[in-house]
Amino acid sequence: MDTGQKAGQVLLPFFKGTDAAAHAAVIERLHLSGAIIMGDNVPKGPQGQVDPAAMTAANQQLATATRADGDPWPGLIGVDQEGGVVARLGLPLTEWPAPMSFGAAGSEPLAREAGGGLAAELAPLGFTVDFAPDTDVTIGPKDPTIGARSMSSDPDAAAALGAAFSHGMLGAGILPVAKHFPGHGSVTADSHLSLPVQPATVEELRGRDWKPFQAAVAGGAPMIMTGHIAVPALEPGVPASLSAPTYQALRGLGFNGVAVTDALNMEAVNKQYPSGAAAVKALAAGADLLLMPADVDQAHAAIVRAVASGELSAQRLDEAATRVATMMTWRGRTGAPQGAAPGSGAALSAKVSAAAVTVLSGSCTGPLVPGAVQVTGGGPGDRERFAAAAARAGLAVGSGPVVNLIGYGGRPAGGDIAVALDAPWPLQESAAPVKLAVYGRSDGAFDALAAVLAGKAAAPGKLPAAVGSFPLGTGCAP
Repeated sequence: MDTGQKAGQVLLPFFKGTDAAAHAAVIERLHLSGAIIMGDNVPKGPQGQVDPAAMTAANQQLATATRADGDPWPGLIGVDQEGGVVARLGLPLTEWPAPMSFGAAGSEPLAREAGGGLAAELAPLGFTVDFAPDTDVTIGPKDPTIGARSMSSDPDAAAALGAAFSHGMLGAGILPVAKHFPGHGSVTADSHLSLPVQPATVEELRGRDWKPFQAAVAGGAPMIMTGHIAVPALEPGVPASLSAPTYQALRGLGFNGVAVTDALNMEAVNKQYPSGAAAVKALAAGADLLLMPADVDQAHAAIVRAVASGELSAQRLDEAATRVATMMTWRGRTGAPQGAAPGSGAALSAKVSAAAVTVLSGSCTGPLVPGAVQVTGGGPGDRERFAAAAARAGLAVGSGPVVNLIGYGGRPAGGDIAVALDAPWPLQESAAPVKLAVYGRSDGAFDALAAVLAGKAAAPGKLPAAVGSFPLGTGCAP
């Protein structure tokens, strides 16, 4: 490869709209490793749902373009599909609850099965990488970004469940990405908007935030994402994604795979390092793959110039491009097993929610409501989904106790029964005598809720993070 080809191999850009052919031409021109599919790239059918055939065709076009130089390895076709609020691909693919469901369910086999189920629907569409799972350890309501994307506030649980989910994904032919090293769940600012500062010492990080990444390394993780977080204990004022001491710390855990940055168009980086500067600085620091530079042409040109001027060593670029090519060669040799049809994981998704639903306060036996309830709160479609689930559980809607649904980012709610559909933190300020956490807005999550309200199912979940006076582990006894 010449320098321009190597520079392309370490770039994984986004593109706008659904014109995959136009982006395929950019991939060929700049020798790019592939593309990440964001929400606006997903082709939709007349009902507004994902068009699986069109998505497959688009991904095939992009993948073909990555081989225009004769590379024998497959391209990187990535997507953010975590479950919960981070899901670029909606129906007819399976809708999964928030990852915190796995912490509430507390089952590694279930997490592994779900990782496989989610990935099995992505592989037939032509995806090779999913930027999941989020293995951050949340600190609770002071964590504004990760929340229910985290599996647990318990580092050991987050480590074990994240590794299990990743193994499931790998078994279905999709490369997982553990994120966001050195830990985004314990900072109090949102890196999409500004640069968070992580005040912890290295020893504190080892004992909490780094445990899931250590487990990922031990489990053979192919890729780990670095976050846009400043860690004064490593390098003050510099985003971890662009910091050489951060990559040294990651390699110090024994990691030999591909270190990928978080999206370089995020404000935590873009404000300070515009016009390709972030790409060069990240590569020089130790990154191997640069995700979503604000302008891929500028980033590519900046890398080529930096090698020519000596600002970036040719050896460092070689190392990064070789790691990416090695990972994808391995992916090409292992291939993807027989995939699954869109929506085929619905029963498994429902099983996850049924295992996760948690009673913080209220009776653990028998019905929590009489034969009818009223419903309020929630986001678009939540009350309709609740009503449909209630009907399936034999509950009428329109009279009786008030069930108040609290959606993503929702405020504390009153009523007779408060139900958190995402992170459970708002329940700590709720005046409702009965409090439940469901960690999802899928049909399966609402079915799990309705079954518990009607007394037709137990609530086996345990709080995966403290909620006010309710400690970690709160829930009904088995």
